[in-house]
Amino acid sequence: HDMTSTVPDTFVVKGVSTYYDKEGRPRGQWVKSSLDHERWGEILKKIASGMADSIRPLPSAPAPIHQTNPDLLNCFVLTDCHLGMLAWHEEGGQNWNLKIAERVIEDVFDLMVTSSPAAETAFIAQLGDWLHFDGLSPITPASGHVLDADTSYAKVIRAGTRQIRRLVSHALESHEKCVLLLAEGNHDDSSSQWVQVMFEALYEKEPRVEVIVSAKPFYGYKHGDTSLFFHHGHKRRGKSLAPVLAAEFRQMWGSTKKSYGHTGHLHNELEEGVPGIKVIQHPTLAARDAYAARHGFVSERQASALTYSARFGVVGRDVVTPEMVI
Repeated sequence: HDMTSTVPDTFVVKGVSTYYDKEGRPRGQWVKSSLDHERWGEILKKIASGMADSIRPLPSAPAPIHQTNPDLLNCFVLTDCHLGMLAWHEEGGQNWNLKIAERVIEDVFDLMVTSSPAAETAFIAQLGDWLHFDGLSPITPASGHVLDADTSYAKVIRAGTRQIRRLVSHALESHEKCVLLLAEGNHDDSSSQWVQVMFEALYEKEPRVEVIVSAKPFYGYKHGDTSLFFHHGHKRRGKSLAPVLAAEFRQMWGSTKKSYGHTGHLHNELEEGVPGIKVIQHPTLAARDAYAARHGFVSERQASALTYSARFGVVGRDVVTPEMVI
């Protein structure tokens, strides 16, 4: 079709305009392109794998001294924490910046761990949008919307990785095993790829830590007869998520008696029961930024610790709000 120029790797053609002379011969052409996010994610993951070779794995931490229950799993859900976001109380009602975020997340997680039963397994479910922006420019990756940013990307990365290490260390103090999920979000879809690989390398010699690494934004975990599924919620949510999970995790879905799904993204709480699974949409701990306030988005800020039995499914749930730790 007279197209003579292609686009480089990591880009896709978005449109081609060709103009012709009176004889019908092409005289010029415009080729419009955009970033191929899927291909870019693959390259970032390869880069991260190479960088991870130089990471010195952490030594194994001592196991808890108290008895833990192998039937139980404590699932600590954190979603849409938006480290690096700036919120002003005169716009959204409360303040939020990098310093506040670190303190609130750490204190909330501490309270969730101490109030949960002595389970053998801790599952840290970070459901995406851990970072508010995904590169040097404070914009959303897909749409390019300008974001209210508190600080530089380098500082946000350091705070984000430091905080994850704290969460894992605290979980290992009271659980025999820790499973770490660092899910893709719509604000940090590229960062989520390299951070999974980095933390897998960091805990390579720690047999008590399992890091879930997946190029797809859908995640599953089998705990006896109970299956847990996770997704940020930016691609599918609620009733439309259930058939995707059943197809992606066909064997896990079919071999368990109870299934539960967890999403975030919309910053408010919603529970939907559909055949075969109950899906919980979790709210955020972060305060409202200017965008959320100006659009009238209102939600209860909280995080949840859910306890699952390998035999009976969910057997407990604790909710912690920022007001409980500030």
